[in-house]
Amino acid sequence: MTFSVTVVVPAHNAARTLSACLDSVYAQTHRPHQVIVVDDGSTDATARIAEAYAAGGGPAGGPAEGSAGGPPCELIRQWPNRGVSAARNAGIAAATGEVIFFLDSDEALTPDSVANALEILEKDPECGCVHGVIAPEPLFDDGPVERYRVLHAHWWRVRGAGVVETAFFAQAAVRREVFERIGGFDESLRDSEDLELSDRLAPHYRIVLTDRVVAHHDEVERLGPLLAETYRRALMLVPALASARRGGRRNLTANSPASVASAAFTLAALPLAGRWPVLPAAGLAAFCAANAGMLRFAARRHGAAFAPYAAGVHFLVMGSLLTGAGVGALRMLRPGQRAVPPVTGEPTAPPAPGERN
Repeated sequence: MTFSVTVVVPAHNAARTLSACLDSVYAQTHRPHQVIVVDDGSTDATARIAEAYAAGGGPAGGPAEGSAGGPPCELIRQWPNRGVSAARNAGIAAATGEVIFFLDSDEALTPDSVANALEILEKDPECGCVHGVIAPEPLFDDGPVERYRVLHAHWWRVRGAGVVETAFFAQAAVRREVFERIGGFDESLRDSEDLELSDRLAPHYRIVLTDRVVAHHDEVERLGPLLAETYRRALMLVPALASARRGGRRNLTANSPASVASAAFTLAALPLAGRWPVLPAAGLAAFCAANAGMLRFAARRHGAAFAPYAAGVHFLVMGSLLTGAGVGALRMLRPGQRAVPPVTGEPTAPPAPGERN
């Protein structure tokens, strides 16, 4: 393969996972030309871990697993925290590779992921972006909520593999020329930045989702934060879908229309359960039928008892998604009102003395 590759890792308070992430980068069968960590206003040990790799060692001062012969990690620090879009743009500006491979700091790649992405790009000159799937097992297993979350993420991405019109940049290889042509990430967005960039990318380049690029993800492990995260991300769902429809495109989505419709029907029928209990019961049955493939997959991976648990958590997640989407749609009706206002303000704690750029 002829491409030189810059791996860009945006990181914010990623001390728990950054070592595993960087070890996976240095263990790639296709050695990166350049590795950049963008520390986006972290207040934990993220910068110190990256600096250890910059010096050629691991986080404890010993050799980093798989890093022998690889390029030293380059650390870019920005303060205060500006969000993943700004962090990725900083990495793009410093990158010298012909292909930029984005990898979120809470993920670890399988060893041939970069090589497989480059092979797809090399065989298809019209392809501007190759992105991958989440492994069905978490990076660190912290319990059933996290197992459900990564299993669902794996399921819908694998089902959607092929030429798509949406890119997710948590594990994605992008030709440098893409950014020279369409620009970088929208730094006003803290969520749904993938969809916004996809709207600009898809009219000019092919986007490929492949199960040959795989990353183990450290996901949220508690139900409350999972529901809150789903709600926040769903605020931009209706504006994103409206934008894609105006452009004649279909976004890659995590849930089927039947799953969304049956969840909405069940929630609407719950107040009527006292008089007509058959209505929410029928809605739940339809919801399980709409997600039967995912639930069977859950049973195969974690046992039969896990399937009803996954169904229950998935229904709660769908409720948060529908609520967030509804609030986002209402906000669209206000003149000049964004569905998700930009996040502003200083972080709660400054970096240690001497650490600010």
